[in-house]
Amino acid sequence: MKKILTAMLSGLMAVTVLASCSGGSDASSTASTGSSSGTSASASTEEGASEDAASEETALSGEKLDEILEAGVITMVTSPDFAPLEFEDISSGETVYAGSDIELGKYIAEYLGVELEIQAMDFQACQAAISTGKADMMISGCAPTEERKRGMELSEPYNSSSDDGQLLIVPAEEVSTYNSAEAFAGKTIACQNGSLQYNLTTEQLPDSEIQIIGSLGDGILMVDTGKVDAMACSGDTARMYVENYPSLGIAEWEFDYTSQGNVVLCTKGETALMAEINKAIAEVQEQGLYDEWRAEATELAKSLGLEVNE
Repeated sequence: MKKILTAMLSGLMAVTVLASCSGGSDASSTASTGSSSGTSASASTEEGASEDAASEETALSGEKLDEILEAGVITMVTSPDFAPLEFEDISSGETVYAGSDIELGKYIAEYLGVELEIQAMDFQACQAAISTGKADMMISGCAPTEERKRGMELSEPYNSSSDDGQLLIVPAEEVSTYNSAEAFAGKTIACQNGSLQYNLTTEQLPDSEIQIIGSLGDGILMVDTGKVDAMACSGDTARMYVENYPSLGIAEWEFDYTSQGNVVLCTKGETALMAEINKAIAEVQEQGLYDEWRAEATELAKSLGLEVNE
């Protein structure tokens, strides 16, 4: 039923595109007004250029959604190293992607009436896939940042009830040493490129050096072997790693940050697809499903030996 409803919505969007192309737009109106002192030919050229740009943007807004509905598949990219949101379950002998974000992806696909295809890659590669339009959506514990707003479409927030802080993992014997921002001056901190932790480190620990990592697992090994001094990550993930690595601990100092929840990312301009994703998220929020998924994912992570602090 949802697939049929979505197809109807897509048809309505196509009607809207045709209507906007046949009528005057705000952009063309502005162009005409701004060229009142020039020649009529110049005004016509500027108006035509504005109409073309507006038409391209309108067409783009529904293009990805139409492709997804026609193909019957939506592609989701994620970096599965962020339990309990996304992680790998290999207990069956095969790699299965699990976590509350994975369940959200499944829900969105079901809402659209299509199949979900998950592509796992490192966090930076996920963002690149969205920026270049090579994937349909990214669900990977993404925080809403100004940089992402400029380059991608962001959904309404979800997972806003969880705020476990943004922390730094350091050698266990040095936990009390790192009790201030100044203590990190000259230290090397591992961060995933383009992540919230990368931004926080840049802003709040400007005297430190950043070591880009592909995955959090890589960063943990680098801290444990002394190749970097610390690794920045979310609170629940930090506690999970510390419980599995007795030689590591959590620094006394932590980033000044209040969670704004997480968001789904889509390619810039794909507003029609994002509108449908937001409708699915609204249903999830109304039913309290994400908190249920997170609790179930936490228990699964524990059963796999990935101790997660609730």
